[in-house]
Amino acid sequence: MKHITFYLDFISPYAYLAFEALPQALMGLSYTVTYKPVLFAALLKHHGQLGPAEIPAKRDWTYRQVQWVAHSKGIALDMPAAHPFNPLGLLRLAVATDPNGQPNRYVCETLLHHVWVGGADAADLTRLTAIDRQLAPARDPSGEPVKSQLRAHVEEAIAWGVFGVPAFVVDGKVFWGLDSLPMLRAYLEANTWFEGPHWEAARAVPVGQSRQ
Repeated sequence: MKHITFYLDFISPYAYLAFEALPQALMGLSYTVTYKPVLFAALLKHHGQLGPAEIPAKRDWTYRQVQWVAHSKGIALDMPAAHPFNPLGLLRLAVATDPNGQPNRYVCETLLHHVWVGGADAADLTRLTAIDRQLAPARDPSGEPVKSQLRAHVEEAIAWGVFGVPAFVVDGKVFWGLDSLPMLRAYLEANTWFEGPHWEAARAVPVGQSRQ
């Protein structure tokens, strides 16, 4: 049985879509999943990237495309009242629900629906207070142990080579994005392609030119 570590940030519509699509995408396979919240902005900063919402034309396209994907897959998705927003409160709440900072699927689903179903303000203090009460974390989300655990998740993800969300890590291999789910399934099914040179060879492709 393979184990999947699923790195996600509730701010990401693709993380939400991948979360909803995962059970069907891997139907019939034997696997386990650990969910680890990470701050997407910290990954972007580490790798020197802009987020999709920081590029106006890409922001418009992203919002159109995720709504189309949700529609085509029959997944409920409503853009929140404002996006992007500060997701730290939600991330820390998720981490606080588990001693190891690894929220279960119910917690992740609750927080993703808080953002992506209904079109409300994900950062509204009244709503945040209500969802905190609903999930009843055993630890203080604003406490240093929870903050440290969230930072540790980010550092761990970076060490694996994760650069965005959603990301799935299995056997040290990183599968990134909603559209990586068929590839992830193939790996879990022991597709022989992964036994060949293709995976490692990608790292050896020479850089022809780089922007200064």
